[in-house]
Amino acid sequence: MDPTPSTERPDRLTTLLLCLFLGSFGVHRFYTGHHGVGLVQLVSLGGCGAWWALDVLALARGTFADAEGHVLT
Repeated sequence: MDPTPSTERPDRLTTLLLCLFLGSFGVHRFYTGHHGVGLVQLVSLGGCGAWWALDVLALARGTFADAEGHVLT
């Protein structure tokens, strides 16, 4: 048994679904630990859609990373 506690990282599919359906409110950013960016997206409605679109593309391409810099899998 591994004595170190496992920390679960956000997964790519959940993040993509959150981004597609609630991305204008920055929910996917909160989920991945980017709380400051999530707040900005919440206030600006996803940067009027531009920021949301870039996040969807990054998730689709597999280049989106969580707050700790780990690329989502």
